[in-house]
Amino acid sequence: MSRVKDSEKEVQGISNLHTTSNSNSDDIGISKSAHTLSILPVSKSSEKGEVASMESLLKSEDVSSEKTDKTVKRDERNGGEEDGDENQEYISGYRILVVMTAITLTTFLALLDTTIVATAIPRITSHFHSLPDVGWYGSAYLITNCSLQPLSGKLYTYFSSKYVFLSFFFLFEFGSLLCGTAVSSDMLIVGRAVAGMGSAGLMNGAITILTHAVPIEKRPVYLGFMISTAQLALAVGPLIGGALTQYASWRWCFYINLPCGFLVSLLLLSITIPERLHPTALTLTPLQRIQHLDLLGFFLFAPTAIQFLLALEWGGTMYPWSSSHITRLFIGSFFNFLLFLYREYRAGDEAMIPLSLVRNTVVWTCCCTNFLFMAGMLTLSYYLPIYFQGVRGVQPTMSGVYTLPGILSQMLFAIISGFAVQRIGYYLPFSIVGGCFAAIGYGLISTYTPSTPASKWIGYQILGGIGRGLSMQMVIIAIQNNLTGTKIVIAQTLVIFFQYLGGALCLTFASTIFAAKLKSGLRVYAPTVDPQLVIEAGATAYRDVIPKDQVMNVVTAYNLAINHCFYLAAGLAAGVMLFVWGMGWKKIGGKSDGKNVENGKAGPEGGAEV
Repeated sequence: MSRVKDSEKEVQGISNLHTTSNSNSDDIGISKSAHTLSILPVSKSSEKGEVASMESLLKSEDVSSEKTDKTVKRDERNGGEEDGDENQEYISGYRILVVMTAITLTTFLALLDTTIVATAIPRITSHFHSLPDVGWYGSAYLITNCSLQPLSGKLYTYFSSKYVFLSFFFLFEFGSLLCGTAVSSDMLIVGRAVAGMGSAGLMNGAITILTHAVPIEKRPVYLGFMISTAQLALAVGPLIGGALTQYASWRWCFYINLPCGFLVSLLLLSITIPERLHPTALTLTPLQRIQHLDLLGFFLFAPTAIQFLLALEWGGTMYPWSSSHITRLFIGSFFNFLLFLYREYRAGDEAMIPLSLVRNTVVWTCCCTNFLFMAGMLTLSYYLPIYFQGVRGVQPTMSGVYTLPGILSQMLFAIISGFAVQRIGYYLPFSIVGGCFAAIGYGLISTYTPSTPASKWIGYQILGGIGRGLSMQMVIIAIQNNLTGTKIVIAQTLVIFFQYLGGALCLTFASTIFAAKLKSGLRVYAPTVDPQLVIEAGATAYRDVIPKDQVMNVVTAYNLAINHCFYLAAGLAAGVMLFVWGMGWKKIGGKSDGKNVENGKAGPEGGAEV
């Protein structure tokens, strides 16, 4: 009888434990149904079963508690964000093909817009009689692009990546429409500024969408294809622009974006894309989300970038570098930058550019690496056509064709390196080897002469293209592999901003070097020729304005000046080796446990697909 009473007490204790565990099960993540106990008539066998059930229950509580502790620690470590890609859902099949087509075409158009105008500018200035406005046709696009880069990262953090991307793309298309229908030079400049605002969010948005759609171990292949295809625009832009200007109208340099834009919009609106928003985004109203964008930081950053880029654009062309106009712009930019830093320090992790993120070794080394790599690449891509036109006497259209060896080898090896990283699992070796190849290739290119054989001027470009292809996308892979959640988007924005900043700075330096070395070379090899006459005539027309017996002497001076620009490109590529080590020797994520997303199924973090 006493044994039965003791058993009843044990059952009552288990029942109480069941009640307690039910009340706390929501907190520790244990299913209530797992604790359901049936109280049966007591027997020896049931007594043993009840004791076993109690032991099993206690063990389950311990395991769940341990898991909860690990989850809490993980959330604290990541600031409440997801820990990597383990639970992220991805797309596959025809949907990834649709996404890749849309974002690759978009990034191609954005880069095409930076170069396609170059060959159309003479016809535009003749149409509007606006030679003094030439500088604005390029700088209006660049200035608004750089100014909006950091804000785009916050927008992709708090709002749907697909619709933010389409909004930026609409701005880009609207700017192109303004340019194509421009009735004055001022309207064209406004259109270029609007297009630059739109392009500010396209590269970052394309990478963000790709990040949401593809697991990390597969991203190198897709990133390599997208980035290398987009950079093909740097080579074919002048070709397309020249052909459209010659056989149609300069306005088609801008109209060409409109049908492509319709196709991109149609493709993206036809599918669902997983989202990975900030953990608090879905609990906030649209107005509250806007308040998290750090608009004060943006309004301090924008004038910093605008003043700095205007100083670079006007210095040495519109005004002397020592003029008060340029000095005031640099000083204003510096003090605005100090105010911006103070604001970001006070804003902490809610800042547009969190300083804690900037101090991350992987982030700042990736920024420096991309700054140097893109600066060298743009310097080379700008002055290689000038070499073929000014030194070899090639027509502008063919000069673009002659730069294709480097671009095509870059595309090929970007795809090869993507597959190799996917298989090997490490990205740093490709960054190191790529930097070496680029530095060697650029150094050999600096040995070009008026009589360099085709085997060398093609082969040296291929070496440089191999280097770029092996390493260009690795900075993005490093960012995605070492950061988690929405921090990835902000860091990518920084990397892309430094990419544009590197191009703006080093093209200015290269232009200064070219002008100085051309003048000094002319004094040595063609002292009877007016340097200003050669500079104003340009690479293709200077032969028509100087005496025939001085042409080869001027060609020698031209070659010397261009080689010094190639020295700069080689030095920048070599400088990559100082920073690339900070990207980390870390294996990219293993096989993803994520599931394919079909039919608009909700993604992780409560982020519904759109």
